[in-house]
Amino acid sequence: MVSLLIRNVDKALHNRLKARAAEHRRSLEEEARELLRTAVARQGTEPRENIVDIARRLFGPEHGIELDIPPRGRAPETPPPEFGER
Repeated sequence: MVSLLIRNVDKALHNRLKARAAEHRRSLEEEARELLRTAVARQGTEPRENIVDIARRLFGPEHGIELDIPPRGRAPETPPPEFGER
């Protein structure tokens, strides 16, 4: 087994790591090892799909229909509704 020394750790980070280790009933060193294991293991997995990729996959051009959109600036074919008193 090899050793790893990390210097100049921010006091607030050290305190948070120490509190996290206590929550998991681990030593500070074991908590740091577990965090490093988890972070490095996550690197080998595929990145998660973001919302834009999901929307394109579900609603992309191959899933849609073409709509006839009238040109802008043309007068409506029917008169607008009356909302005033009768």
